[in-house]
Amino acid sequence: MSDGAKGYWIVNAVVTDPVAFGPYTEAAGPVIRAAGGRPVIHGAVTEVVEGAPTGRPFIIEFPSFEVALACYRSPEYQAAIALREGAATFDITVAEGAEPLAGG
Repeated sequence: MSDGAKGYWIVNAVVTDPVAFGPYTEAAGPVIRAAGGRPVIHGAVTEVVEGAPTGRPFIIEFPSFEVALACYRSPEYQAAIALREGAATFDITVAEGAEPLAGG
């Protein structure tokens, strides 16, 4: 893992019950913010130009890969996950950010 690289949650969310999903967002938001997470893409307008759509995309940036992974694995976030059961399905990948491109 490289020094100074950010960490990211790359999320594809399918919300099937917006009302029942509310408690998840109320619980998860403070946990993510406390870990230094901030939305980079959140419910954005998208157009799938290749492949099949898999839900609404979200990208959350964290200070590092380790922090992003620790936030996901924290007891507080795991409790929030239980609140979205039956209301949404998520595909989440935790990734380390890339170093800036040369010349950029």
